[in-house]
Amino acid sequence: MKPDPHTHPPVEIELKLALPASDPASLARRLVATPVLARRKATRRQLHNVYYDTPEQALNRQRVALRLRRVGDGAAPTWLQTLKMGGRSDSALSQRGEWETPVAGAALSQVALNATPWAALDPHGAVFRALAPCFTTDFERTTWLVRRRDGSAVEVALDIGQITAGNQSAPLCELELELLAGPPMALFEVAGQIVRTIAVMPFTVSKAERGYALAREALDAPIHARPPVLTTDLAPPDAARQVLREMFGQFTANLHALRTSDDPEVVHQARVGWRRLRSACRLFRPVLATGAVPPWQELHPLLAFLGELRDLDVARTETLPPLAEVYAAGHAGRTRAWQAMLQALTRAASVQRKAVRYALEAPAVGAALLAATQWLEGLPPADAAPGPARAGIEMPLRRWARRRIDRLHHRLGTALKDADSPESRHRARILAKRLRYGIEALRPLLPKLQAEHWHGQALDLQTRIGATRDLAQAAALVAKLDADRGLVEFLRGVVAGQEKAHREETS
Repeated sequence: MKPDPHTHPPVEIELKLALPASDPASLARRLVATPVLARRKATRRQLHNVYYDTPEQALNRQRVALRLRRVGDGAAPTWLQTLKMGGRSDSALSQRGEWETPVAGAALSQVALNATPWAALDPHGAVFRALAPCFTTDFERTTWLVRRRDGSAVEVALDIGQITAGNQSAPLCELELELLAGPPMALFEVAGQIVRTIAVMPFTVSKAERGYALAREALDAPIHARPPVLTTDLAPPDAARQVLREMFGQFTANLHALRTSDDPEVVHQARVGWRRLRSACRLFRPVLATGAVPPWQELHPLLAFLGELRDLDVARTETLPPLAEVYAAGHAGRTRAWQAMLQALTRAASVQRKAVRYALEAPAVGAALLAATQWLEGLPPADAAPGPARAGIEMPLRRWARRRIDRLHHRLGTALKDADSPESRHRARILAKRLRYGIEALRPLLPKLQAEHWHGQALDLQTRIGATRDLAQAAALVAKLDADRGLVEFLRGVVAGQEKAHREETS
C-alpha cells in the first residue's frame, strides 16, 4: 500500500546559515576545531544538482522546487530526484515537505513523483512535459552528525561551490543544520556552539531561490519591505510573529547582499529593515508573551558602520548633486573643487563599505542575529501566552491595531507642537517613521481613508525633516574631508537657510 503524502508528508526541518568568511577554504578546518564537531567523523561528497521548471516558472510561482542530484564523480554515481514544497520564506528556520527518490540516471522520472503531491499540481501531466533545466548547483558537502544526550540528532552540512544559470555564476558558501530527531530548538543549540568562533548569518533564501534570482540577474538585489497580509481572525501575538519575521528577514537578506553588492540601495534597505523591526518591537511589545526583546548590543558597531556608510551614500548620490550647478555656475575653479569633493566622498564610502563587510565577519554579530532568529521562532502562540499579555491577546486584532496607531498619531501631534529646534524635529521625524511603519504593517486592519491620510502626513513630514537633516550631515562630512574652504562655507550657508525656513514654518 502506498503512503499517503497528504496525511503524513515527510518534512524537512533545517536552519540555513550563510558564511561571510573571506576565506571559505579554511572553513572546514575551523569547523572541525569547534567543540561540538571535534572528534566527529566528517563525510565529504561532491554534489551536482540540476533544477527544473517550465519556461513560465510554474513551479517557482507555487514555491515548489524539483531537482535531480548526482552524488559522486566516479564511474557509477548515485542519482536522486527531490521534490520540495511549501515552507515559509521569512525565516532561516525552514520547514517544508520533501520527497526524495532514487532514480536510474540523469533524467527526470514521472513515476518517482507518484508517491508525492505532484498529481495535485499537474493532474494532466502538462507541467511535467514542459520541464527543462533552469540552473545548476555544484558544491562539495562536508557533513558531521551530532547526536546529543537528549536524543536529538542534527546533521551539520558545509556546502562550498557555485550556482550557475546560463552564463552567470555565483559562489555558494553556507551551513545547513538539518534536524534528524528531536525538537527544532536543537538546531539553535548546536548552531549556538558553532557561532562562538565562526561568523554566520541567518539566511532565508534557499539554493533554489538563489538560482532563480541568478537566472533573472537579480541576485543580491535590494530587498524591499513586503508586509504580510494580516487577517482579523489573528490574535495580536500571532500577528506580531508574522510582522517581526518579515522585517527581520528584510534586514538579514540585505546584510547578506552587502557582502558583494556596492548598490547604495542595499545599504538603505538594510537600515530600513532594521528600523522597521525596532519600530515593530515597540508597537507589539504589550502583547509579546516573552516580554523583552533580545539584546542588540553586539549589533551596535555594525549598525554604526551602516549608518555612516548611508550618510556618505546619501551625500554623494542624492543631497549634493542638485547643488552642483548652483555652486559652480560655470566657474572652472569651483567645478574642480566640487569634483574633488565628490571623489573624496566616493573614496570614503568605499572604505566604509569595507568596514561594514569586515564587521559582518565578526562571530559576535552572527551570534546576535542567530539569537534574534531563535527568539522569533520561540515566540509562543496566543493560546500559550502568560498572564501579563492576556489583555491585549483577548482584544480583537482590528481594535488593538487601531488603538496602537491612534496612540502613535497622538504622540506625533504632541511632538510637532514643540519642534522648533533640530533636536526636537529629529524626535518628531523618528515618531513619523514609527507611525508610517506601523500603518504599513497593520494597513488591512485600519480605516482606509484615515490610514492613507495619516501615512501621507507621516511620509511628508519624514521627507521634509529628513532632507534638512541630510543636508546638514552632508555639509559636516564635506567639512571633515579638507575640501575647498569656499565650498564648505557655501554648504553651511545652505543649511542655515533651511534651518531658518523651518523655524519660520513652526513659529
